[in-house]
This record gives sequence, C-alpha cells and structure tokens, in this order.
Amino acid sequence: MARLQPVRGTHDLLPDQMRRHRNVVDVARNVVGLYGFEEVATPIFEFTQVFSRTLGDTSDIVTKEMYSFEDRNGDHLTLRPENTAGVARSFISEGLAQQIPLKYFYAGPMFRRERPQKGRLRQFHQVGIELIGVASPAADIDVIAAGYRVLSDLGLREQVTLELNTLGDPESRENYRNALIAFLTPHLGNLSTESQERFRRNPLRILDSKNEVDQAIVADAPEFTSFLTEESRLFFDNVKEGLERIGVPYKLNSRLVRGLDYYGHTAFEFTTSALGAQGTVLAGGRYDGLIKLMGGPPTPGVGWAAGIERLAMLMEADLAKQPIVALAPLGDLATEKVQQLGEFLRGNGFVVDVGYSGNLSRRMKRADKLNAAVIVIIGDDELARGVAQIRNMETGEQSEIALDELTTGLAQYR
Repeated sequence: MARLQPVRGTHDLLPDQMRRHRNVVDVARNVVGLYGFEEVATPIFEFTQVFSRTLGDTSDIVTKEMYSFEDRNGDHLTLRPENTAGVARSFISEGLAQQIPLKYFYAGPMFRRERPQKGRLRQFHQVGIELIGVASPAADIDVIAAGYRVLSDLGLREQVTLELNTLGDPESRENYRNALIAFLTPHLGNLSTESQERFRRNPLRILDSKNEVDQAIVADAPEFTSFLTEESRLFFDNVKEGLERIGVPYKLNSRLVRGLDYYGHTAFEFTTSALGAQGTVLAGGRYDGLIKLMGGPPTPGVGWAAGIERLAMLMEADLAKQPIVALAPLGDLATEKVQQLGEFLRGNGFVVDVGYSGNLSRRMKRADKLNAAVIVIIGDDELARGVAQIRNMETGEQSEIALDELTTGLAQYR
C-alpha cells in the first residue's frame, strides 16, 4: 500500500507553523478591531453561481481554478476561492441593507486549483476585511490604513510596498477599454493564447498578464489615467491625499488591475520581493457594483484579503511559546498528588505537562524535548514534607519550595 501523503497543494499546520499562522490571525483581528471591524464567518462552500456570476467569466479563478462539484441533490457547489463574494451573498440573504455601514473581518481557508509553488497552495488561508455601504474615499483610506497597520504590527513594514491604482468608474473603464482595443488590435497575433481570449472578453485583464511577450506589448499601451472622468480623477486624488495625510507611503502602478472583474475605482496591493514570483501579500480594492450584480440593492463596498501563509513566511523570528512547567512525580502517591497539582497550576495560568511514566532520567529527557522552562520534582519524601524540588532547565539550578508556595515560586514561568 502506498504511503499516505497530503493532497498536492495542501499542507499540515504543525505546532511551529500553527503558532505563526495563529499570530497572523490574532494580530490582524486585534488591529482591525481598532477600526471597528467585527468578525464574521461564511460557509466554506457556496452555490457555484455565487462565484461564477461575480468573479467574472474571464478571471483565472472561474475559468481554471474553482473546486466545483454536484451534490446528491443535483446542486452545483463550489469551495470558496475567495471570501468577498460570500460576504456579499450574506449581506443579501441576511437582509442587512438597513444596517449599513457594516465592517466585517474574517479568517479561514480558501481553495483554488493552482499550480503549487512557494507561497501558493490549493488550500490556503486568508484574513480579510470588508467595509460595506460607504461610497466616499474615506472608506478606502481607512481600509488601506488598517492593512498597513496589520503589516506593521507583524513587523513587516520595511519588507512591503503599497502599490496603488485606480480603475475608475464604468464610463472611465469603457473609454479606456476602447482605447486599449485599438492599441492591441495590431498586436493581436503576437499575444499569448490566454490574452487573445481575454481580448475578446475583457481586454483590461491583459494588463495583468504574467507572460513576458504580453508584458512587452502592453508596456507601450495608453495610460488609464488619461481616460478617467473628472469624478473618478477627483475620487482617486482624495484617496492619495488621505493616505499622505496619515503617513501611509505608496507607489503608483498604472498596470495594476487586480484579478477579479468586480473591482472599480481604488485597487491596491502590498507587495514584497522576498517571496519570488508570489510577491503580493495583501491586496484589495473597491467593488461598488458587486452586490447589485448579485441581485441585491446598489451598495458600495471596499476591502482586502491577505494570505496567512505568505505573511507567516515573511516573519523572521520564531515565535516564543508560553513557558512550560513540567511535573515529574516519582511514586504512586506523588502521581495522584501531581494530577491535582497540575489542575491547580493550570487554573492559575500555567502551561503544565505531566509525564505519564518513567524514572527521573526519562522524565528529564521529556522535559528537555518539550523545551520546558522548569521541572517540578515530587517524590515520596517531598510529599511527606509538603515540598517540591524545582529545577531550572536552562541553568540546572535547583531549589526546594513548599507546595503551598508553588504558584509564587513559579511566577516567572506563568
């Protein structure tokens, strides 16, 4: 029988990785809470149309990457490839239009059938925020500022760059679309097969192509900013000025279009050069037409999502575990006492490990393997005298302490 392995593009989060993973989530949750975002959770799978109708039939997600299946009732379902569409669906199905503005935070797994590589998995995890119901540039500024503060609190401020662009309003995009088609038509035969298909469906997506030939062609394409309506230009100017006011540095990138079809106006990515080709760690933008497209009332929205695995990879130092107190009972009576003692210490905030068997040498080896900070040794003699031996695992220093003073003696390890 072949050795069982995780499915390609998935991985196990063992304790060391899980600490980093959890730290990203905890920092993000705490930071965005300062901006008034509250946590929500949507189902891991939705009806397929939630994504196929909203992500756009030219997006890579819909055309190549969704994990979709038919259940026993004949319903077509899809594991969520991203969470904005799920949050928008929830807004509609839960009837939340009268409660705007809404500020939501989420964290959880997403699924895309991509080619696995460093920083790109088929089951991956994201944190993200959505601000629903505010049409002004102030929402974009707050959302970007929250993302910047999350990255800063993770210690990544110096490793990332905020790239910023505008996709304008529908009129701006139509004006630019016509100009881009006129520019690309003479080059159509030289574009990649994928970009030739995008040319027919959504030519703006060609700007997002990773093909080197495509990139060389679009390098001379007209600039989007030349086709912005005055309203769109003013909106983007307000976003830029707002970011400058609060000290969030950015770099303009006129080729940044984002990978999903529902974006308009502000688009942004925090990128790094430390992860090779997978350089985007947090990205998002404004999606004012999404909820209406899904059948809800016209409702503006803006948000971002960040890859937890990618952020965890950027964190240089290992995260310290809470100190472990190892208890080593020697003898049957001591074992019974230590079980009570362990519960008492846990109730007072200590992380406690009790060895289940073995002599003192074996218990010491286990404590060392756990990287325990201290080991508390209780044998029959100690039990009779109401004391314990405490040994610092780093220095080897050992002392005796009364059992009823143990919490005080171990206070530094709490």
